[in-house]
Amino acid sequence: MTQPVPELAPLTPGGQRVLDAASRLFYERGIHAVGVDTIAEAAGVTKKTLYDRFGSKEALVVSYLQHRDARWREHVAAHLSRVPEPGPDRVLAIFDAAIAWSDENSPKGCSAINARAEIGDGNDDHPVFPEVSRQKVWLLDVFEELCAEAGIPDPRAMAQAMMLLYEGAIVTVGMTTFAEPFATARTWAARLLSHA
Repeated sequence: MTQPVPELAPLTPGGQRVLDAASRLFYERGIHAVGVDTIAEAAGVTKKTLYDRFGSKEALVVSYLQHRDARWREHVAAHLSRVPEPGPDRVLAIFDAAIAWSDENSPKGCSAINARAEIGDGNDDHPVFPEVSRQKVWLLDVFEELCAEAGIPDPRAMAQAMMLLYEGAIVTVGMTTFAEPFATARTWAARLLSHA
């Protein structure tokens, strides 16, 4: 994979409780709606512990996104390991991973997209932005690598098409526009790949 992935520093037990509580609360309620007092109380620690472990709420948000992304990447790797031979099925394994992931882990859509939307415009120096961008570019790079391995003539263009289908599906999950959007995205991805 061409995008560098940050090394996650080990957490103390108190730091892990803070991260677990923050991750649940940020995803369920939103970043702005959850203050450090609420996180510290839910984690059973003091605000001092929270700040000692993470430094700021912004750094905690980035850590939340990075740890969710690490779990997602492990999930993707597990699905790819089930389809070791290059080809369209290996590309489609990303959609299979998303289908298996989304109900339990992403009922409100993508945590990175949600965080980016919450931060909004006018905060271009916010540390969430480069993290969200890194995650999305990483997945695009994965699609391109898999398409190249499959012998797709223009792997970058096909990767972009796969990414559009994937991103459309994850937003549709969060919006609950219609049921099983990743299954629909997978169907159309398979059709595109079969014509490549």
